[in-house]
Amino acid sequence: MNKNFDAALEKQEQIARGKRIKSIRENELRLNKTDLAKKIGVSSQFLGLVEEGRGNLVYRSIKLLRDLSGHSSDYILYGLDDQVFSETKSYLEKYSEEELIAALKLLKDLSLLLKNN
Repeated sequence: MNKNFDAALEKQEQIARGKRIKSIRENELRLNKTDLAKKIGVSSQFLGLVEEGRGNLVYRSIKLLRDLSGHSSDYILYGLDDQVFSETKSYLEKYSEEELIAALKLLKDLSLLLKNN
């Protein structure tokens, strides 16, 4: 029974992933299936299957779609909000590597202090 539940959940995720990919293609990249398919190294027929929730992209195609769209792989695959990542990256670009290392050490020390209290 648990196996069937997992399969049903995976199918739902696959359908949602296909809808996200289609939305990225149509609403953000403004490409037809043929053009996006060429850019990510698949056929337009296969991209159609992916968008319908009946196929999955391989790593290389996801990476290319990520690079084209600016979305994180986590967003493309799972629908996780990628605005947090881009905002954090933008904020952290203001600091040098040394400053970031010092801040991470401080954060680590703080978390250990809180954990032990």
